[in-house]
Amino acid sequence: MALLKIRKFPDPSLKQPAKPVTNIDGDLNTFVESMIQTMYAAPGVGLAAPQVGDSRRVIVLDTEHENPGAQLLKLINPEIAEAEGSVIWEEGCLSVMDFTADVKRSAKVLVRAWTPDQKQIEIEADGLLAVALQHEIDHLDGKLFIDRISRIKRELYRRKLAKMIKEGKADEQRPSRVQI
Repeated sequence: MALLKIRKFPDPSLKQPAKPVTNIDGDLNTFVESMIQTMYAAPGVGLAAPQVGDSRRVIVLDTEHENPGAQLLKLINPEIAEAEGSVIWEEGCLSVMDFTADVKRSAKVLVRAWTPDQKQIEIEADGLLAVALQHEIDHLDGKLFIDRISRIKRELYRRKLAKMIKEGKADEQRPSRVQI
């Protein structure tokens, strides 16, 4: 297992929808373990396969730092089956450098997915877990959290990123806190 390279916006691969996993095998499990190592090293709350250049519908999540007792989730082909309410949550992303914004999400979700040991599960979530699940599933659908903010805020971020690139700082990931 190895650390994987996290793709950064505006990498076009981040905008491509991921494909469903059709075969859960040892290679997939090894990949999932590498995703987990990468997520913790970043540090992040979650990571989706497209963020590391893989086109499969796979996410990993661990909200334990804010929800003591929360468990590490390894989800294959996750789908939001139900959603209700709304909440505004400040989000950041390992693929969107040095930027956070308030994003409107569903307050509660029911997610159906498969685990690496080929069990189908349902997860009822609210709070950070609900937000993180929606954020990572967005990655699988080719969406970033900045696609859910106002055009003005998105343009301000693009200008900030252009300045960082010009100053040679765009390859540096300096999260001020753990990113979703």
